[in-house]
Amino acid sequence: MGQGTVLISGGAGGIGSAAVERFVAEGWRVVTPVRPGSSGRLPKGALAVEADLGNETDVTAAVEVAAAETGAPLRAVVNLAGGFTTGGLIAETPIAGLDAMLTANLRPTYLLTAAALPHLVAAGGGSVVCVAARAALAPFPGGSGYAISKAAVVAFANAVAAEYRGKGVRCNTILPAIVDTPANRRDMPDADFSKWPSAEEIASVLLFLASDASKPTNGAQLPV
Repeated sequence: MGQGTVLISGGAGGIGSAAVERFVAEGWRVVTPVRPGSSGRLPKGALAVEADLGNETDVTAAVEVAAAETGAPLRAVVNLAGGFTTGGLIAETPIAGLDAMLTANLRPTYLLTAAALPHLVAAGGGSVVCVAARAALAPFPGGSGYAISKAAVVAFANAVAAEYRGKGVRCNTILPAIVDTPANRRDMPDADFSKWPSAEEIASVLLFLASDASKPTNGAQLPV
């Protein structure tokens, strides 16, 4: 007997690939939106659905696919899609930089979660997991747009937790610092990789928060 369906955005990324593999191994039906025309490959066992996560119509259609299997109702949403960029100090950075970060980090999480919530409620409850960043609580110079957008993700997750706790849906957030992924190794070749958590370790936390094992946990922000 499977665990139900989980909808994972960013499933082709470093953390996303590890998460997809872990959920599939645990018996979940995994649905992952991918960019239209994307050549990226998902781990075996995931169902790819083409969708622009900034487009409400595309997102709604992807959620409908995730909720379509009556034998495996939609029980969890894991919001991994996002972006990262740095720039100058606030007074040196055009507002377009902040807009771009909000579009990359908050908009997909908002749209995907909003579309999925009625299905989670209809299925008897479930879990939403959002990915913010340690920078949301401890910004660094030059990363204001990123930090603000990730802080917005935390506020959004807290709003979902407050509004849907009485409907059986919980929402929690993880706050990663630097994760050991190929992209991060390329960007920081002189770093001590042994101090970074692996994508597989992060995937274990995501699985815990999505599963009934974390049922008493709602509105939490977990540093990882």
